[in-house]
This record gives sequence, structure tokens and C-alpha cells, in this order.
Amino acid sequence: MASREAYEVCRKLTAKHGKTYYFSTCFFPPEIRRAVHSLYGFVRCPDEIVDNPEAGANPERLLADFRAETLAALQTGESSNPVLEAFAETARRFEIPLDYPLAFLDAMAMDLTRDRYQTFDDLLCYTYGSASVVGLMMCRLIGMNAIEGMGPAHDLGLAMQLTNFLRDVGEDWVTRGRIYLPLDDMEQFNYSQKELAAGILNDNFRRLMKFQIARARSYYESADSGMRYIPYDRRLPVRLARILYSRILDKIEENDYDVFRKRAATSLPEKFVTALKELRRQGVELPARIAG
Repeated sequence: MASREAYEVCRKLTAKHGKTYYFSTCFFPPEIRRAVHSLYGFVRCPDEIVDNPEAGANPERLLADFRAETLAALQTGESSNPVLEAFAETARRFEIPLDYPLAFLDAMAMDLTRDRYQTFDDLLCYTYGSASVVGLMMCRLIGMNAIEGMGPAHDLGLAMQLTNFLRDVGEDWVTRGRIYLPLDDMEQFNYSQKELAAGILNDNFRRLMKFQIARARSYYESADSGMRYIPYDRRLPVRLARILYSRILDKIEENDYDVFRKRAATSLPEKFVTALKELRRQGVELPARIAG
């Protein structure tokens, strides 16, 4: 059995790195909340390896080691890594297919070898592992077993990933040399890689971003069709995450699409107001973890 300390490590990782995600998880029943935090801990560790490697580190070797540790943990149910200790127990308890975490690790490996995507279909090969399988793993944790809900869960993970890409256009280029905007789309709107590298905000870029935002919103709308398949007492956190993440797109628009010098984000008061509205609509009390 995984220790309480192992789950606490995952909770702290979630609170530190996934503020909107963490806020939403506070509305899950405690046993589900712990499992969701362990999932976040699992996906955060390799993400840190490839996105924020320490000076002198070999991310290829570290990621390969993490993959081997993950396989061992999932096979034995044990690990000296507290995150994998918690995630292995969660994966066994909720019967997460091995293909899902391995697909996520495959996507992380892509970040070490690929920094451009020619078409949106090319990008989807990456986002399936980096985001959509996370949505599918969440289905297991929250007891959403209806086949009709799997497509929307896939699309919610994709919509959130696309939102992150749009919010982080400047950061991804400056810190990692990556472009997650499909190059074909950039060409369509006559916006060059050189302009992106220089952080040039012009009408072509605004049109490009409007197109990308509309695409992301279409996937949020697709995700909405699956909400009714989520068990009622676990629906609110997913709904909150969907609303709050999609509002990042609104913030980008409010910032006149300047993702180079302004970070689009929802404030804590905005999160509370959104949560209270949803709680009142559903007649649910504010969780003690938040209220206190």
C-alpha cells in the first residue's frame, strides 16, 4: 500500500505546478482527489525532465530511467520514487491500461527530438500522448465508463493542451526553441518563424491566433457533450477545470493576443467566483479544503 507521504508529494506537485488543475481537484471526494493528484505527479515528473533539465543533465537518459522505473512500479506495485509509488497503486486500483502511461512517456520523448510540426494532424500525433491519454486516464479515476464519453474526454485533454500551447507561444520559443503552432497554419496566415522568434505582434499573428483559439474552443464544445456521462458527485471538478482553462483563451483575447509579453491566466478570485456560481447552480457546499 502506498504511503500517505507518497500521495502528499503528489499533492504538493499539483499545488505548485498546476494551480487551476489543483483548484478544481479540491471538489473531488477525498479518495478520488488523492488518485488524481498521483496522476498529476506522474505526468509532471517526465515533463520536468524534458522541459526544465538541470544544468549538465542528460534528459534522454533521465527519461529512459524514469520509463524503466515506471514499468517496474506498475509491475510490482512498489517504487523508491514516491510519485511512482502512489501512481502504481492508483493505476492498479483503477485498472489504467499500460498503453496510456507509456503513450504519455512516448510523447515526452518526442519533445527531446522534435520542435516543429508541419500540420495539425502531425501535432495530433504528439497531443494524443501528451494530453488526450491523460483525459482517458482521468475517466478511469472518476468512474466514467461510458463509451460515449471517451471521445469527449479525449477532446477535453486536447483542448487544454492546445490552450497551453497558445498561452505559452513565447515561452516555448524562448526557453525551449519549440513551436507548437502548425507550420502550415503559420504559412496560411503569412506569419514566419523569424517573426515568432522576434516576438512580433501584428495583424497576421492576430488572425493566426484567432484561428487557433476557435479550433481549441471547438474541442471544448465537443468535450461538453460528455459531461453527462460523468458520475454526478465527480462532475463539478471536471466542469470547473473546463471552464477555467477555456477562460485562458478569453484572457489571450483581452491581452490583444500578446502571448510574448503577457501571460494569460485566471486569478484566484476569478476561480472562486466561478466555483461559487457552479456550486450554487448545483446546490453543493464549498469544500472545507478551500473554505478553510
